[in-house]
Amino acid sequence: PELELIYHLPTYTVDQICDEYLPMAERLRPYITETSLLLNNMIDEGKDLLFEGAQATLLDIDHGTYPYVTSSNCTAGGAITGSGVGMKNVDRVLGVMKAYITRVGSGPMPTELSYESEAGHTLTEEGYEYGVTTGRRRRCGWFDGPIANYASRVNGLTDIAVTKLDVLSAFDTIKVCVAYDVDGERYTSVPEHQVRFEHAKPIYEELPGWKCDITGCRSFDELPQEAQDYVAFIEDLAHTRVTFIGVGAGREQIINRFWK
Repeated sequence: PELELIYHLPTYTVDQICDEYLPMAERLRPYITETSLLLNNMIDEGKDLLFEGAQATLLDIDHGTYPYVTSSNCTAGGAITGSGVGMKNVDRVLGVMKAYITRVGSGPMPTELSYESEAGHTLTEEGYEYGVTTGRRRRCGWFDGPIANYASRVNGLTDIAVTKLDVLSAFDTIKVCVAYDVDGERYTSVPEHQVRFEHAKPIYEELPGWKCDITGCRSFDELPQEAQDYVAFIEDLAHTRVTFIGVGAGREQIINRFWK
């Protein structure tokens, strides 16, 4: 019989769905196993495992800026619950942060800069802050120390990778949010209530820029002193060491300070 159109989309019979999808089961069958056992056996054999998370801390359904979140736990603990690998087997947790902050979609973002502002436009265009698939422009702002500190705490970070440091080469001076003012109260971490976070006003410290091309630097010592000081400053705010520094899009443009 002809398929009935509902909301301009075709409907399907049970037989049609089975004919389409059941053959796929045989293709997928060899890849289905008891994942927890497989991974733990690999650990027992002395192999290293790497878990990569998607999304970001403030999109975590439990620890993020609810309701502006995703539908799962995208903080580091999600790797444990999702894989069946126990916490005793995790020895390093690497957090990836830009040298400034971006966000897609709604939700509180105290350091957000208008795209029409000079700084906001520069961050967006120099960093090419557009979605790869959708082309949607990301919201941009100065580095947010309270968020970095919060993310470090709830993820149990041991190390941080700071990317896109080269984007900040365009600025004479660089602002960094060190705390929030919420109705006269100072916060150095993310406020406990969403409504207070919505009303948080950034408290900035201003650091000198380096105003030179750093994309060719391959060690921390090669960076201008102002860039080194900037990294040290945000390291102190996050209470976690910055181990990797990205000064460009290439693999060879990652400076490794400590990782062995």
